[in-house]
Amino acid sequence: MIGRSPILGKPVSAMLLNKDATVTTCHSKTANLAEIVRMGDIVVAAVGKPKFVQGDWIKPGAVILDAGYNEGNVGDVDFDACYANASAITPVPAGVGPVTIATLLKHTVDAAEKFVS
Repeated sequence: MIGRSPILGKPVSAMLLNKDATVTTCHSKTANLAEIVRMGDIVVAAVGKPKFVQGDWIKPGAVILDAGYNEGNVGDVDFDACYANASAITPVPAGVGPVTIATLLKHTVDAAEKFVS
């Protein structure tokens, strides 16, 4: 997990831990970040820096979830550079964003139904 925000980084780390994943949470100032990321089977990027994650950071076959969104429809992962090594990679836009919106809408409806009941 690259990112430590209370909105995305920390909750995603906790959710993965709850599913018995071994999680390393990093951030943009983590020492030896590329070496740490290179060990990951799944890389979640939510660092808030456009094209921050580079292709040579990615272990062959890793899955990349780019949860970043920056000006110009650019994610936190350099998609073109990382694509060759990844077995799967989410695009920006149209990757995790629509899932996020759908989940927020579902939570809103659920909360409204509880309020009315």
